[in-house]
Order: sequence, then C-alpha cells, then structure tokens
Amino acid sequence: MRRRDLLTSGFLLATAAAMPRAFAQAPAAPAPAGTAAPPAEAGPPPRRAHALSLLGEPALPADFPHWPWVNPAAPKGGQLVLSTIGSFDSFNPFILRGAPAAGSSSLIYDALMVPSSDEASCEYGHVAQAVELPRDNRGVTFILNPAATWHDGKPITAADVVWSFETLRDKGRPFYRAYWGDVSEVAAEGDHRVTFRFKTADNRELAQILGQLTVLPKHWWEGRDFAAPLLTPPLGSGPYRLESFEAGRSVTYRRVADYWAKDLPTRKGTNNVDVMRYEYFRDSTVALEAFKAGQVDLRSENVAKDWATAYDFPALRRGLVKKEEIRHELPTGMQGFLMNLRRPMFQDRRVREALGLVFDFEWMNANLFYGSYTRTTSYFSNSELASSGLPSEGELMVLSAFRGRVPEELFTTAYRVPTSDGSNANRENARRALALLKEAGWTVKDRRLSNEKGEAFSFEILLEGPTFERVALPYIQALQRLGIEARVRTIDPAQYQVRMDAFDYDMTIDVIGQSLSPGNEQRDYWSSEKAREPGSRNLIGIADPVVDALVELVIAAPDRQALIDRTRALDRVLLWGFYVIPHWHSRTFRVAWWDKFGRPERNPRYALALDSWWVDTARDRALPADRRQAG
Repeated sequence: MRRRDLLTSGFLLATAAAMPRAFAQAPAAPAPAGTAAPPAEAGPPPRRAHALSLLGEPALPADFPHWPWVNPAAPKGGQLVLSTIGSFDSFNPFILRGAPAAGSSSLIYDALMVPSSDEASCEYGHVAQAVELPRDNRGVTFILNPAATWHDGKPITAADVVWSFETLRDKGRPFYRAYWGDVSEVAAEGDHRVTFRFKTADNRELAQILGQLTVLPKHWWEGRDFAAPLLTPPLGSGPYRLESFEAGRSVTYRRVADYWAKDLPTRKGTNNVDVMRYEYFRDSTVALEAFKAGQVDLRSENVAKDWATAYDFPALRRGLVKKEEIRHELPTGMQGFLMNLRRPMFQDRRVREALGLVFDFEWMNANLFYGSYTRTTSYFSNSELASSGLPSEGELMVLSAFRGRVPEELFTTAYRVPTSDGSNANRENARRALALLKEAGWTVKDRRLSNEKGEAFSFEILLEGPTFERVALPYIQALQRLGIEARVRTIDPAQYQVRMDAFDYDMTIDVIGQSLSPGNEQRDYWSSEKAREPGSRNLIGIADPVVDALVELVIAAPDRQALIDRTRALDRVLLWGFYVIPHWHSRTFRVAWWDKFGRPERNPRYALALDSWWVDTARDRALPADRRQAG
C-alpha cells in the first residue's frame, strides 16, 4: 500500500506486520501427496501448524469451514466501482519505479498465508496448507497446497516461492531487504516444500512475516525485467485477473470463475463481485462528486468536514445511498507533519519542539473537523503498546541502559502533546516556542526569524493533493507569527512518490501505520541504515544509535510483556525526539455506498472486509438506471 492510499483511504490500516513471538501448535496434518519427506534431523521433530499466532492459540481449528464473519452462501455477480486518486503507469507494485495500479497486488496474487481480520496477529494457511517450525526457532518450512495453480493452469511450486523471495529481496522495494534481513537462506525441497533458514533464533516473528510473502510466477517473469514498470497484464494466481485498463484513468479486474482457492476456508464467502473497477480522479473533491453522480458505487471518507456536510444530497435522503460509521479496533499509528532531519533547520530538537507548540489541534477539531477526531499522542495509538504517564518498571529496565543518551525528561515527565484553548491565538505556546527557538540560535528581526548568519527560517510543506491544504494553511499562519516563512506546495501523487522515495522534501504530512505486533518493519521506519537508503520508510531520516538498539530489542522480544515494555520504550524516545507534529485519528470506518449491496451480519474487528460484501440483484435493479437523476 502506497503512502497516498493510507492518507486517502478514510482509515489507518495496520501494516502487514503480524508478529508471531509464540507459535500455535496445531493437530498434525498429513503431508500432501507428492511432497518430499522432511530431511532427517537429530532431536525432536518440528512442530506442524495450520496457523501462526502471536497471542496464544488461533481461534479457528485446522478444519474451520470459513471465516466467522462471512456469508458462505453469498451470491456471486455484479460490479463494484471504486475511486482512487492520481494516476498509474504500472502493474508491478513491488518496485520503486512507476505508480502501480490500484488492486495490482491484492486482487491478482495469493500469499503463502492469509491474516485473519478478526484476530490480532494470526495467519492461516493458504498457498501453504501447513507450516513446520523447528524447535530451535531458526527457520520455517511451508508445505504448499498441491491444488494451488496460476491462472494459466500451471502449478504453484516451491521454486516459485524461492524465486519470489530472492527477486523481491534483490530487486524490490528496500522494505523487503529490511523486513527479511534475518533470513540466511531459502531452499526448495521438492515441488511442495520450501524452507527458510534464519540467522538468529531471537527473531521470532520472522516465520509469520514470511507467511505474508506474495508468490509470483517464475515462468512468466523469465525474459522480463522485474525492476521496470509493467503495463502488460501480469499472470497471477489470485481471485481476479486484469481484464482491461485505460492507462492512468481506470483499471478493471474480473473474478476468476475457476479460481483454485474459491472453496478454501480462507476464501469461501469472499470475492463475491464479478467485476472490480477502479476509476481515477485528480483529487478527493472530484471523486466525491463522481460518487454522488453514481459513477462510483462506494466511498470511504477521510475528510471530516465532507462527512458532516457534503452527503446531504437527494439520493441519500431518498434512501438510495447508505451512510454509516463502522467501528474498528485497528491500531491507528501516527499521522502528522513529518520533518526531514536531512535538512539542517530541523536537526535541533528544540526547533522541532517549537514547531509542534504552535499547531492548534483544538481549534482545527472544532472548526474544520466538527469535533470528530481524537488527538494522537503515541506512535502506537489505539493499542496497549502506546506509552502514557511515567515509565513503568518494565519500561525503566529497558530505558535505564540509555540514560544520558536520551532526554532526561523522559524519566521524570509524562509526555503530553501541546494543547490550546481553541481560540486560534495560542499565545502561551507561541511564547514558549520563541524561547526554544532563541535557545537554538534563531531570533526575530524585522518580523523575520533568522540565525546568526542572517539566514531566514524558511521551508516548504509538500502535499500530494489539495485535501490537506486546509490543515497546512492555518498552521502556516501560526508559523508566520513566529517569523517563519513557510509555504505549501501541492503536486500530483506520481511526483510526490518520486520525491518521497528520494527524501526530497522539507516537511510533509504522512502516516506511519502500526500493527498490534510491531517487529521487523520498525527497522525500515527508524534505523540509521534505512535513513540513507532511498525508497525506505525512514522518511524522517532518524539516525540514532539508541533508536537502532531499541528497534532490535523490539524485534527480539521473548514474550508479549517484553514486547509491550520495549515498544513503549521506543515510543517514548520517538515522542521526546519531536520528529513529528502529531495529528489525530478516528476509530471508525466512514463509509457511504449506493444501496446495491448485501453485507454479512457483522464486521471483523480489524478490517472493513469489503471483499465479503456482495451485489444484491434486487436492490441493484431498484436503483435508477441513470443515477445522476437520483443524486
């Protein structure tokens, strides 16, 4: 998922980082026909499992028939049209080059295992029908389902898995190299067994991370340049295949009628729509109008003002359009103004703290967001991993080793985001900000903040669309009261992605998503190595040995309590570094749709699960043929 998708989806998605520090034992499953026996080894045999779970036993047994929230008898058919922003020029979402088309990963391809949207950090077998875990925790073996095939009818083999891993690691986005950094080797053991060996026994999440591996067809990619953008419909194995597209404007996928996994418990009752189409628009305002005109079937709204005021149109009043807030339990991560530490002006912690003091959330929430948001106070917000108050005993055991290398306030003062009276004056915070800036060598002369060299404090806030301009512009006005020359520059998503990959920005708005089980992906977010690697997720440019050490402690946490303590310790160090000016979060999915769909009776805890909806033929026929007349 690209950064733009996180900002415009209407909710913060947990990252694909479900972290197993405890593996659930499952009843032994028989080896599939044609599968080579595992090599003999000394000591106890490996544990065989149908699922991997961080938080104890998986909720579902090995013979579960389908996900608990789906309707297994949901009818198939119909069309779902969704909107997305920007453009696309590639169907290869795994590389830095190009802007990938919406759906080009999730719809076309399958992974070894599938996460449960109703359980935290739990995956069930899919392409891999079973998993074997050695007792020393230094590897994992996936036993592939012999029924798994590509859309051309050829079987998915262990060679495909090995090729996918090595190609993504060597030619894919830098994220993969960080995520899989503790894998020492991978080998195919026959057609249906693939084994990964680990460098360490401490990285207990790694087996589940590898279960998330998207399997790609080795035979189709032979003779093609994987590192180049792709505008040829790719071969996949997933529930949909690419049917047609108009470059940069729309892309259409059609359900695969003979999909190999359609009756597996991980797929039954899902992917019910025959045709999935994504229409591209230049910005969210145009996309909203297209929804009202019936050109788009469903919309997930992330703009509070629009949710409160823009949906009062005839079709909704007549009941032809439904509008609902659906609760979720997702960790909401951190959205905020990110400062690029590669720019000299942001390298002083006092400067970063000062810039956060004048951001007036209370005024914005009342005047721009209709009071609908909660202020974010942690990088792991809306979860038990978020720090609060003073450090606990467990956190102190972690943090004490770094005393003298982290701010002393971390031990003595509870972190609190700056607050105001909501008047948009914010005078007290402005005075504190000016004092901090003065300490850092910046003073106001002729209403202009400058340093001793006479250099003005001036920077640009880079945005990838107009949605957040109404947030950035009031903030710029507050900065101007400090003598800071800030400006907004809005560019299209393709340009924005290129500049983010090159770290070519001063300040931006971004989302740092988190899961309930942080682990290897934290290296890509915060590590010194990734601060120097273009295309990594360390947009801020943090290069701090203390943060590096805490990230490794999180990854190596031996149990859940240790993970909580170590993650909260990392959270405190990041918060007291003032790298981000925190924004806000919502605990609901805000969704509006034309009334043509059926839905399961309940929603899973951690996803909207749109793939479990279906088109209700009677409702669809009851809608006006020309919806523009209804809207």
